[in-house]
Amino acid sequence: MFTGIVQAVGKIESVAPLEKGVRLVVDGGALDRAAIALGDSICVQGACLTVVAIDGARLSFDVSRETLDCTVGLDRAGAVNLEGSLALGDTLGGHLVTGHVDGLGTVLAFESEGESKRLRLRVPPGLARYVARKGSITVDGVSLTVNRVEADVFEANLIPHTLAVTTLARLAAGAKVNLEVDLIARYVERMVGGD
Repeated sequence: MFTGIVQAVGKIESVAPLEKGVRLVVDGGALDRAAIALGDSICVQGACLTVVAIDGARLSFDVSRETLDCTVGLDRAGAVNLEGSLALGDTLGGHLVTGHVDGLGTVLAFESEGESKRLRLRVPPGLARYVARKGSITVDGVSLTVNRVEADVFEANLIPHTLAVTTLARLAAGAKVNLEVDLIARYVERMVGGD
């Protein structure tokens, strides 16, 4: 489990093909590596990945074809949001996040609004029912509060701090992002007889 509060921006340095997937080597940036061991889960750009090797500041992850097929940004070099897994008793600063990407969103607009930025995203139709005004959603591993919802489009406000400590400042119209909808919304739907 994670919280969607990014602990560091790292960088995918290399992507090597495997028989059914890829091996990523990620420079962990400012991520606290003293607390990371082989087999630990790290949220990388919204996807929960298992550490398979550690070499100083570099962490390696094997990414399956299934994960590559339902995510964006894990198949090439570039900056990624990183978060270590939540320990029992840790402060839950964002919301409960599994690191299981539900689908890809499309950025419709990313515009300045005072000191902040307004992010407008389209979600896949099957996920729209889980997005609620004042609810939570994870975008590329970052916990955001939904400000407005219209059918399959939602808006969120990104404050300067979020823009400074995540990869989201790089977004632009047309970009694809990894989305994870609110875990509680899924369970509520299941309990009241949904899919």
